[in-house]
This record gives sequence, C-alpha cells and structure tokens, in this order.
Amino acid sequence: MSQEVRAISAKALITGNSIVEMPLILIEDGRVSRVASLHDQSVPEGTLTLPNCTLSAGFFDVHVHGAGGRDVMEGSAEAIGTVARVLARHGTSRFLATTVTSTIEHTLRALEGIANVIYGAAQDDSAQVIGIHLEGPFLSHSKRGVHPTQQLQPPSIELFERFNQAAYGNIRLMTIAPELPGALELIRHATALGVRVSLGHSDALAAEAREGIAAGAVSTTHTFNAMRGLTQREPGMLGVVLDADELFAELICDGVHTTPEAVRLWLRMKGLERGILVTDGMAATGMPDGEYLLGDLRVQVRDGVAMHDGALAGSVLTMDRAIANVQAFTGCALADAVRMASRNPTMMMDTIARGSSAADFNIFNEDGKRTGSILRGRLLDS
Repeated sequence: MSQEVRAISAKALITGNSIVEMPLILIEDGRVSRVASLHDQSVPEGTLTLPNCTLSAGFFDVHVHGAGGRDVMEGSAEAIGTVARVLARHGTSRFLATTVTSTIEHTLRALEGIANVIYGAAQDDSAQVIGIHLEGPFLSHSKRGVHPTQQLQPPSIELFERFNQAAYGNIRLMTIAPELPGALELIRHATALGVRVSLGHSDALAAEAREGIAAGAVSTTHTFNAMRGLTQREPGMLGVVLDADELFAELICDGVHTTPEAVRLWLRMKGLERGILVTDGMAATGMPDGEYLLGDLRVQVRDGVAMHDGALAGSVLTMDRAIANVQAFTGCALADAVRMASRNPTMMMDTIARGSSAADFNIFNEDGKRTGSILRGRLLDS
C-alpha cells in the first residue's frame, strides 16, 4: 500500500548540483510541478511535513540482474515485478534490467519479455524498468567471470540487431570487451543508434581500451572486476578507466567486490562527477542465504556472498547499502553519495533519463539513514 502525496516540506533537498534549504515540493499527477521555498510560500493543507529530514532523488541502478528470488532473465511480468518491488523498498526508483550471457534463444525470449514489461505501467510500489542493459555475450573468455564460456559470442552487428529487435529497441546500455575482433565496429554501430556502451569483462591493453573510447564507449562495467589490471609499463583496461576523465565508471561498493582502499582510489581518480554506484544485484538480493539462479547458473549464496564455480556471481547489495558503504569507506558527504546513485547514472544514460520530473524521492533522517521513499508521488509503506 502507498499514500498519495501532493506536497512535501523538508529540511533540505539534494539536487543534481546543489542543496536547497527548506524546500516545498509541489506534486501533480505523480510529477514535480514546482520546487519553492518555505520562506516564500505558505504550506498547503495536507503537506507531508518532514522538518528534520533531507530528501534526495530516487536511485537509478543501471546494473541489476534480480532480487526477491527472481531473475530478469525469466522474462515474465511476475518475475520482473518482484524485482521491481524489492528495489523500490531500498530506494531505487528506476533501473535497467540487466541480462547475463545465455543461449541466443533464451536471451531473445528474455529481451522480448522485459520489453513487454517496459511498455506496461509500473505498479505504485515498484521501481520502473526503463530499459535493458545487455551484459554479454560479447565478452572476453579470459575475463568472463561467471558468464558461461560456451555461450560467449564474437561481437556481431547482425546478432546485436537480432537482440535489439527482440527488445523492441529497448537495449539502452551494452557491456562489451573492446579488444575482441569486430568490437569497435559494433561499438560504433550501437552508439549511432543511441545505445550507451560500457567497456567491461575485458582483457584489453591500454591502447585497445582507448580505441573503445574513441569508437564511442562512455562508461565501464564494475570497475576493478573482470578487467585487466594496472602495471607500471602496461596500464591495461583498469589504468585507462581510472585515468580517462571523460569515462564514467561503475562500482559495486559492497566490501566484497571492492575493498575500502579500492573504493577510495576509484573516488579519487573518477571524482564525484564520473563515479556511478551500481549493485550488480542478483536474485538473492533481499533473501536469505541459499541457492538462486543467475540466468541459467545455479549460484550459492553464503554469508551474503554469491558464488558460482569459485567466482563471484553478482551481489546481494542494495542501493541504500551502497550509499551507506561509500560514505563509510571514503568519508564523502551524503549529498555526494546519492548523486553517484542518481545524477551520475542519469547523465551517463543521457537521452532516456535526463530531465525526468517524476516525483521520486528518498528520505534521510538527521543521522543520514534512509528511512523511506516517495515513488511517483506516493509515500511507500515502510
């Protein structure tokens, strides 16, 4: 259940580039119609009053596979609806349903199913899936992580077009290893269609990574993980990721995929403008330890760590936990942390998300702990 909200007053509102003190937010039909100041306007009757709380935009997770025991590769409205409800409970208002390498037939079915959900109306208590992140099959065999080696494919414009047609044009982000034969041509092709390209699951040398950027790549997938590391004579993929000012960089800030030292290095090198917090969450997110599916893979989750055949297999991280972790690991302010989970992914995705006026907010108490969410103008039950 949820409660409709027509106006909100609070102690502060974190916007993309500033903090508004004592805001009064007016809402019509689930969208922000105006942001005023409590000093300049009387408070309308029925305003949700949060005098000691700070508001931020809802989170935008561009890399999440599942939650609540369900995986987006199931392709059903029921499965994706479960994922969307769990994400909303942890502050995510928008997300890209992220695939994992599987058979071509399974991938085609999943893409069509996800696309059908995108065209449906989001439930009041659910995050909105606004596109698809194609993670695989155009990945390096040596840096595949848990992506099944027998299902990996060489980069192919023809195969990508089959995928995108099945998705009704809703592939918005694609992870690719730039060193693979045909990768640069596919990066250029996808970029021309408006698809954002992220470099990842890659054994690229520095020169090959730079070629991927020149071809149109704008981001990198889960920095540090599944990419060639840095040495003093061959910076590799990681060296280029950290050095390239123009490149956005995802990070799984769970203390498992990345240690606090790695997180601090990432933040220093990418700055507050290019870092993007993601969860890489899989079906076990929000669930107890046990066995869960990631695509076709059976993943064992023990003590909150997801593993398959000795390799990390996604995470059980939630975005509100990522926000708390990045503050604890780096000492950054709440405003900076939430921007890396809202403004920065929006800027990276550009055309499909920028300028959204949906009334999606997270509520933080005086101690900086997230205590609730407003989703399209409705206050979610705790």
